[in-house]
Amino acid sequence: MIEFLLLLIFAVFFGLLLHGIHRKVIARIQKRPGPPIWQEILHTLKFSFKQTWIPRTASQVMYVAIVLIAIGIWTAALYVLWIGGSLLLIFAFYMLHKIVEHGTGLSSGSPYTKFGAIRSVMSAAAELPLLVTVSVVYLFTGTLSISGIAGWEAANVPLIGIALPAAISLYLIILSKAHYGPFSVIEAKELVSGYWTEHFGGWRALLNIALSLKTFVLISVFIVVFIGVLPWWLFLIVMILVMISVSFICATTPMLTPYNTVLIQTIWTGVVCIYGVIVWLVMIS
Repeated sequence: MIEFLLLLIFAVFFGLLLHGIHRKVIARIQKRPGPPIWQEILHTLKFSFKQTWIPRTASQVMYVAIVLIAIGIWTAALYVLWIGGSLLLIFAFYMLHKIVEHGTGLSSGSPYTKFGAIRSVMSAAAELPLLVTVSVVYLFTGTLSISGIAGWEAANVPLIGIALPAAISLYLIILSKAHYGPFSVIEAKELVSGYWTEHFGGWRALLNIALSLKTFVLISVFIVVFIGVLPWWLFLIVMILVMISVSFICATTPMLTPYNTVLIQTIWTGVVCIYGVIVWLVMIS
């Protein structure tokens, strides 16, 4: 358990560092100096010591509970990843994160956060390809255990080479949850900061921690499932490279409208479904 606590602390700080790298890369591509890569760590520390209260219009129980639920979800997801548990559990925790987004937006009573909450429901189209991704991974490996998938890849080939559409689906999930991305409609500028606009002070610091864990877990799952287990130093380098690739897309692509977001993700769902059916037919023939 001590090892997991150390991993948890590392995941929080490294996830915040990835967010800082994300902002820095976007700024440099757009020919701006940008903040230092440790800025998100400083932001979280700053918010931790700011005055904190609950807005008068907020549902007090939900306003506080949703923050704790967010941290609990991604701490549990990190634990499942650490023990090499079921991939289905990881994706189940991701689905619960949609409830967190929706609850965070509704709990404050602000019209801006409510619109962010509504858009979080619309952005659920990105989750549809996950079901096909899970099926494709199982068809190739015969297991949904993360440790079992990693073992299969060690004995055969990385899944990214033979199940690229499934890998792209998970990559789109990472992209859709990145700040300033083309699918980040729940955090659009017309909504101020989106669904978490009214969470400030200590609440914002805790949400920053939860989102850093989310980024760490999702990128780690992508690497383990589709590339395989790597030495720790190489694993961290690949995580940074994945984050940089996401940042490049975010910097060069305008934010889409909610309609276009759902349309693109629905089309990709159809493509992945066709791919999944083809793989299944090949497997049973």
